[in-house]
Amino acid sequence: IKSIKIVWRGVKMSNVLGIIAEYNPFHNGHLYHIKESIKQTDADYIVCIISGNFVQRGNTSIIDKWTKTKMAIAQGADLVLELPTIYATSSAENFAEGAIKIFDSLGIVNTLSFGIEAKDLATLNNIANVVYQEPKEYVTMLNHELNKGVSFPKARENALMMYLNDIKRYANVLNGSNNILAIEYLKAIKKLKSPLKPVGIKREKVLYHDEIIVDDFASATAIRRMISTRQFDDIIKVIPRTSYVLLAQEFRKGHYVLDLSKFQKEIIYILRKMTVEEIKKLPDVSEGLENAIKNAANSCNNVIDLVNMVKSKRYTQTRIQRVLIYALLGIDKKMMETARKTVPYTRILGYSERGKKLISEIKSKNPKINLVTSVKEFMETTRNKVLKEMLETDIYATNVYTLGYEKDSWSNLDYTNKIVTPSDLKEVK
Repeated sequence: IKSIKIVWRGVKMSNVLGIIAEYNPFHNGHLYHIKESIKQTDADYIVCIISGNFVQRGNTSIIDKWTKTKMAIAQGADLVLELPTIYATSSAENFAEGAIKIFDSLGIVNTLSFGIEAKDLATLNNIANVVYQEPKEYVTMLNHELNKGVSFPKARENALMMYLNDIKRYANVLNGSNNILAIEYLKAIKKLKSPLKPVGIKREKVLYHDEIIVDDFASATAIRRMISTRQFDDIIKVIPRTSYVLLAQEFRKGHYVLDLSKFQKEIIYILRKMTVEEIKKLPDVSEGLENAIKNAANSCNNVIDLVNMVKSKRYTQTRIQRVLIYALLGIDKKMMETARKTVPYTRILGYSERGKKLISEIKSKNPKINLVTSVKEFMETTRNKVLKEMLETDIYATNVYTLGYEKDSWSNLDYTNKIVTPSDLKEVK
């Protein structure tokens, strides 16, 4: 009976779960999320969309996207796709929309699972309804808060508290990093009229910014700090063994980038070379921010000082760091606006043995899908200029990223690195 059920599932594929993640790096909390998601949804397959070598919170990924793919597949992912760099490095809103568009284009994903700090999904859904529908009263409150000179996230939080008029229920909800992304996923589902059913998995033990170990759990923030200080005895407690082995392999090879400061000279050089008008064309730059960035670049020689000079009540550190990434990677407002109107390609980074069936099913459900299995072939054959420019940004992002390596800073890895397959995981011992 069991063997018959497996064959039936392989054909029918009735329940495919989607997960959007950074896996920077993949830790026990991520494994808990996958297991709990399967338990709550009875999923047959898992499709993960991951950010590449630069991430949404304005920083670098500590290891490259192919290594993160191996980590995900080793712990249960069946298909891993890349969220194009232009979305992966953008605001939470664009990040979420880009990923939901990809899931919708596949035609096979039923459910979206994501972590939350809130007690229930209904609380977040109520907020998502407000930020999606933007009632006049809420917009007035939001503008009033923005006029006080606070950051947009803070202004939005204050306006929501007043509009929803239930401080006990909604207080501190927008302080949770997972909650913020969850609201954007819910909003994107509404905006795009996506058929995805959302499922919230309560984050356990530690929160995103916590720097402590609780049992065998630690946040990605804490783990990255442990990595930077070489606390390997602690790291092995809080990430799966395969993640640890893969991480160790990359460190031995010198193939890792701890943070954005690895590119501080390049960033400051680029900003000094740019005119104020050119800086103004970078996404997230408005209201004279270009002048503050230019002045800081002219008087600093490291990223930390530059960010500290520019950040303020209105402009958060994360937002400033995203702007620095845009400058580094050559992403401007026009490219970002075009991306918002575009359904991205589906770039396959890797798949499990079972994941092969998913690829066939995707092609069957959506024959016109822009599927990228070979970067070279796609770049040579696509007639879609927008998607070509988007993929060129991914290629360039990898070329820049490897400059941060201790050694072997090869370029064009998007052309030479193959899709991760089950055979690649046999090397992980």
